[in-house]
Amino acid sequence: MENPFFSKKYNTPHEVPPFDKIRFEHYEPAMMEGMRLENEAIEALCNNPEEPTFENTILPKTGEMLENVTSVFFNLLSACNSPEMEELSQKMAPLLSEHSNRITMNEKLFLRIKHVWENRHILDSEQQILMEKIYDGFLRAGANLPKEQKEELAELRKEMSQISLQFSQNELHDINAWFMHLTEEADIEGLPESAVAAARQEAETRGLDGWVITLQAPSYGPFMQYSKRRDLREKVYRAMNSICTHDNENNNFDNVRSLVNMRQHIAHIMGYKNYADFVLERRMAKDVQHVNDLMDKLLSAYRPIAEEEVKEIEQMARQTEGEDFKLQPWDFSHYAYLLKMQRYNIDSEMLRPYLPLEQVKEGVFSLATRLYGINFEHANDIPVYHPDVVAYRVLDADGSFLAVLYADFHPRSNKQSGAWMTTYREQWVEESTGENVRPIVSIVMNFTKPTSDRPALLTLGEVETFLHEFGHALHAIFSQVRYEALSCTNVYWDFVELPSQFMENYAIEPEFLATFARHYKTGEILPEEYIQRIRQSRNFQCGYACCRQVSFCLLDMAYYTLTTPLTEDIPTFEQRAWAPAMVLDTLDNSCMSVRFGHIMSGGYSAGYYSYKWAEVLDADAFSVFQKEGIFNAETANRFRREVLSRGCSEHPMTLYKNFRGGEPTIDALLKRNDIEVR
Repeated sequence: MENPFFSKKYNTPHEVPPFDKIRFEHYEPAMMEGMRLENEAIEALCNNPEEPTFENTILPKTGEMLENVTSVFFNLLSACNSPEMEELSQKMAPLLSEHSNRITMNEKLFLRIKHVWENRHILDSEQQILMEKIYDGFLRAGANLPKEQKEELAELRKEMSQISLQFSQNELHDINAWFMHLTEEADIEGLPESAVAAARQEAETRGLDGWVITLQAPSYGPFMQYSKRRDLREKVYRAMNSICTHDNENNNFDNVRSLVNMRQHIAHIMGYKNYADFVLERRMAKDVQHVNDLMDKLLSAYRPIAEEEVKEIEQMARQTEGEDFKLQPWDFSHYAYLLKMQRYNIDSEMLRPYLPLEQVKEGVFSLATRLYGINFEHANDIPVYHPDVVAYRVLDADGSFLAVLYADFHPRSNKQSGAWMTTYREQWVEESTGENVRPIVSIVMNFTKPTSDRPALLTLGEVETFLHEFGHALHAIFSQVRYEALSCTNVYWDFVELPSQFMENYAIEPEFLATFARHYKTGEILPEEYIQRIRQSRNFQCGYACCRQVSFCLLDMAYYTLTTPLTEDIPTFEQRAWAPAMVLDTLDNSCMSVRFGHIMSGGYSAGYYSYKWAEVLDADAFSVFQKEGIFNAETANRFRREVLSRGCSEHPMTLYKNFRGGEPTIDALLKRNDIEVR
C-alpha cells in the first residue's frame, strides 16, 4: 500500500492527515526518509555560495515530511497507542534525537544563522523576533560549545528521549494494570447511579459480574468522594499513590533520578548553576527568585485558609464517626463532600443530569460564537484516528476557513490519562504564494463515558476541563502570524496557560450556563437555586486547592534547583520539598514524582509554576470582561487581536499590556477567591 507520508500534499479536505489510510508499517519508513530528506536540504542550504540572508537561510522549510509523520505518530502514541507503537517509539526516539542534534550542532548552519542574526537590523520586527528565537535556540542547544561538550550534550539528549518515553509508558501500564472487582451490594454503598453504571459497564467489558473500579479519573474520583466503604477507599487511594513504585518493570524511581540529573548536567554544560536558571531565562518569570516570590505570596494568603478548611473537615468527620476518629488522606475527599453538601447542598451528581456532553459541547461552541463570531461545522468528510473522535470545520464570522478541530472525549485503555490540546499542523503564511496555512487542532480528554441507558453526563469540573482545553484550541485557531515557529501556542511557557485558564471563568457564569444546561430527560433548565449554590460554593476549599498546586510547584523547583546530583530516596526528597505547602499528612510509601509526567516527561520541567502564574493573568484578564461585560464582543475581539492571534510575535507582557492597558496584579485573583486584598 502506498505510504501517505511520502506524498507532498495529503489528498484530504484541508490536507488533514489521512488517518483512514495510515498504517503502522508506514511510520518507520517515513521517519527514516524524512530524516534523509532534511539532511539533504540542510546540506544544500549550508553549501549555498551566496551570502546568508533571511530569505535563503531562515525561510526554507527543510523537514516538512519528517514533521508530518512525527506529529501524527507521537500524537497517536498518547491518544491511540499500541504495543507496536511503543516499541517503535523506543527505537526511533534516539534516532530522532541524534537527527535533531546534528542540525542544531551543525557549525556551517550556525554560522549562516549567526550572520543573519548579526545583520538583523535590516529585518522587520516579526522577523527579528523569529531570528532571536532561532539564534537563541541554537545557542541553548549547544551550537557554540566545544566539540567534546557538544557530543556529551547530544548523548544526554538522546538518552533522555528514551527515558522520557519509558516514564510515560510505565505510568500508562501501571494505571491500566490495576483494578478492583466488587461483587457485593455493600461494596458500592454511597456511590451515585452514574458511578455504579460506569463501574458495571467496566466490569462487563472485562467479562466480569458486579462492578469494576479503576484508576482512570472518571472512576477514581467519584469512588473516593462518595464511597462509604472506608476500607475500600483506602485500598484505591493506596493503589493510586503507589503507581510506578512497585518492584516491577513499571517502577519509575530510577527514571525520575535519571531525568533530574540529566537536566542538571545539561544546565552545567550550558554554564548555568541549575536547570531552573537555564529554563527561566526564557520565561516571563525570568528567574527562580520571581517564582519563589509568587509562591510565597500565595502561601501567605492561602495557607491560613487551607488550615482552617482542613480543621472544618476533621470536625465534620468526627461529628459523623466519633471524637477518636483520625482523618486519613483517603478520607479527605469523602468528608469534604459531606461538608459541602451540609453547607451548600450542592454536588457534582446533582448537576450531571443538566450537563450532557452534547449540550455542553453546544454551549462551549456557542460561547465562542457569541464572543468571536466563529462557527463550528461537523465534518463527516474529514478522516479521524478513532471512532470516538469527531472532526469540525471552524469558520470565521465572515465564513472564511479558520481551522480543523478534532475532539476526542472519552478514556480508552490505549490512551494517556488527563487532558491536553495538541496540533497536527500550525499556522503560517506561505512566503511564495501568500497563502495563510490554517492549523489542524485537537483537544483530547477523558470524560465520563455514556452507558447503555444514558448519555455522557459531565461534572462541573469536567465542564471546566473542556473550557480549559478549548481555550488552548482557540489560541491555535485564531493564530495570525507569518512564521510557524511564532504561531499558535509557541509562546513563553508561563503565558501559554492564560487563554485556557481564562475560559474556565465562564463555567459558573449564570448567563453562560443558561445557554445549554438543561436536564437530559425533561429539558428543564438548570434551576436558578442550583446556580446560586454553585456560585456560593465556588471558593469552597480554595485555600486547600491553592496549597496543593503550590506543593507541586515547590516539588518541581526543588528538583530543578539542585546543583549536585540527586541521590536521595525519591519519596523522602518529595515530602521535604513540598512540606511548606502541605496541610494534610501524606503516606510514607506514597509518591507523586513517579507519575508526575508534567515535570518529568512533559514540557513543564522547572515550569509547573506556570499554572499559578497564568492564574494571576487569567483572573486579571477576566476582571476586564466583568467590568465591560462577560460577552462584550468588543472586549473579546480586543483579547483575540492582542493576545490570541499574536502567538509569540511580541513579548507576552507587551501583548498582555496591549489588551489590559497595564501589567497584571494578584489583586483580581484574591478578590475572585474572596480573600482580603492587603
